[in-house]
Amino acid sequence: MSVTQTKTRSPEYRLAAGAIGGLRQDLFHHVLDYRPLGPLGTDGPVIRRLPEALRKRAVWFPHAVVAAVALFCLMAGVFSANTYSPFGIETVITAFVPVAALLMTLIRPVLAFWVSIVSTPVVAVVGGGDWPWSPPAFVCHLGVLVVVAARTRPRTAAWMWLITLLTGSFLENVGGWSPSSTNGGMIFTSAVALLVVTVVQTRREAQREVTVQRTVTAVERDRRTLLEERTTIARELHDVVAHHMSVVAIQAEAAPYRVENPPPELEQAFVTIRENAVAALTELRRVLGVVRAEDYEAPDAPQPTLADVDRLLANVRETGLEVDKTVTGAVRELPQGVELSAYRIVQEALSNTLRHAPGATAKVEIGHVLGGLGLRVVNGPARGLVKPSPGAGHGITGMRERVAMLNGEMTAEVTEDGGFEVAVFLPVPAAEATTKGGTA
Repeated sequence: MSVTQTKTRSPEYRLAAGAIGGLRQDLFHHVLDYRPLGPLGTDGPVIRRLPEALRKRAVWFPHAVVAAVALFCLMAGVFSANTYSPFGIETVITAFVPVAALLMTLIRPVLAFWVSIVSTPVVAVVGGGDWPWSPPAFVCHLGVLVVVAARTRPRTAAWMWLITLLTGSFLENVGGWSPSSTNGGMIFTSAVALLVVTVVQTRREAQREVTVQRTVTAVERDRRTLLEERTTIARELHDVVAHHMSVVAIQAEAAPYRVENPPPELEQAFVTIRENAVAALTELRRVLGVVRAEDYEAPDAPQPTLADVDRLLANVRETGLEVDKTVTGAVRELPQGVELSAYRIVQEALSNTLRHAPGATAKVEIGHVLGGLGLRVVNGPARGLVKPSPGAGHGITGMRERVAMLNGEMTAEVTEDGGFEVAVFLPVPAAEATTKGGTA
């Protein structure tokens, strides 16, 4: 009978399994990896302040430190060898092997640690003297721990210290404790050194994470800005194209009524024009999001201002819409954003009148007041035989977005007589407005 494996592992088991897995990953799987230590970056806080000639050499500072320590340990090991032959086999084992392990950290760091650990009892037995680490071997092994810890992760430093502790304790028990034992000094010194390296490494990693996060934040900010700009382009496209297509549709529908007994061919032509215009408006509302494509380019035409409102009114009057304009207050030059938004709001309000209230009359009021600019566009109820066109709601939304962008206020509501009123106030600081005329 098969037993279903449904038992949940205990936290202690999972912790132990994770620790063993970390040991295998850090110190066994990549023992033979060839990882040469590269030069330092020239943008460091110290190196970048050096002259150009010294900066090129300072990038090799870690390599020079390791080489200097290795040379010092080699000379100490040679002169302290208990043999009449300074370059005999004993000297090679007690002096050259620890130095070789230290130099190996520059190209194969994990292998260097294991060479240092495995050679420790051999060097101790051959060299005699301090047990289990002679002074040169002590310095070399400490250097191996520091360099390998600096080139790996903090978890690796903890494993190396634990293995060093077990190795030193085992050798100390086997060889017998003596007052000259260096195991205690190795454990304490290596713990302090590895702790310092781990703290520095953790701080550097945290700084790297902060830098990455700032980069990601900057990229997201640029992306958000780009999307906002494309949203503005979509709104501009809707304002411009929808307005003119609405004018085309209204004119095509009203044209047959202006001609007495028009030919059937003419009526059919105007019907086709209106159907195409309405279809174009429908497609426009459906594909507004397409303008957010990466390769979209905004037109280079100058943006309209309040000075172009008369031309706008003349255009809509040609469709049969009766519209009056009233300007109050001291006309003055306003910021470009206010001028453009004001023009677009008037344009969209009149376009809504053409679509939703055909045959109605409209009134545009522009008030230049001390604290900003007031706009009011009001139309009466629909009249006549032309049916109102359905809308997607982009017009009112676009006007509200423009007003919110300028920290203004807006109301859009149905009037008592069944018409519609749009009232907007756009604040303009006195320092940003320049008087250019009298009261209109």
